[in-house]
Amino acid sequence: NILSKNSLPSSIFSDRGSLFVSSFWTNLCQQLKISRDLSTAYHPETDGQTERVNQILEQYPRMYVSYHQDNWNTWLPLAEFGYNNSDHSSTKQSLFFTVYGRYPQFDSAHITQDTPAGKLSTKIQSVQQDVKRELEVSIN
Repeated sequence: NILSKNSLPSSIFSDRGSLFVSSFWTNLCQQLKISRDLSTAYHPETDGQTERVNQILEQYPRMYVSYHQDNWNTWLPLAEFGYNNSDHSSTKQSLFFTVYGRYPQFDSAHITQDTPAGKLSTKIQSVQQDVKRELEVSIN
């Protein structure tokens, strides 16, 4: 999805996992003119920003996934939407706004609570509020 929606990256920062140091990956990055920056071996915290994002993203499914953990794929896109549309401390704007220069169109005021769509709309709003709250907690 990254390539089809955003084009090739100019650089990739990654750990020293076998995939990222393989001959194939090295050659692919060279041919596509992608700069590779590898973290220090056994120190994944080198990329602190990614580690923080990973911690935040791990929290989202825990808030919504059932006890049996059999419905995480239902809520993952919603958590992604919430995260991408929450303002971040470093940029003071959402990732969606940073990429597209606008806020997503999402106004559910016209949907009533007694419709199935209304229930989904309420859940989407709830997820987005929870995501914002979790981001604020993680920043502080």
